[in-house]
Amino acid sequence: DLDECADSPCKDHQYCLNTDGSFLCKGCDASCVGCTGEGSDKCKTCASGYVKEDEKCADVDECNLTEKVCVKENQDCINTSGSYKCVCSEGFEDKDGTCIQA
Repeated sequence: DLDECADSPCKDHQYCLNTDGSFLCKGCDASCVGCTGEGSDKCKTCASGYVKEDEKCADVDECNLTEKVCVKENQDCINTSGSYKCVCSEGFEDKDGTCIQA
């Protein structure tokens, strides 16, 4: 079997998996910018919103940072994978970017 992966035939956001007589290009984990294999422990570098922790790229919980990311009145922070969302608190609704009582 010829190792087609030796020539790095895949794109930057993929890794090469050698198969019998061929190869596959598989997508890197969402936490990676470039990778050498499957999973968050095979990242070349961590994507924005992720940090290297125990040899893996782990999600940064922006909602628990010292500096608040959702600063508008009556707004709550919801952590998402690699990012966060600012939403109106319960009982409030978004009216042109301001959270007003529902």
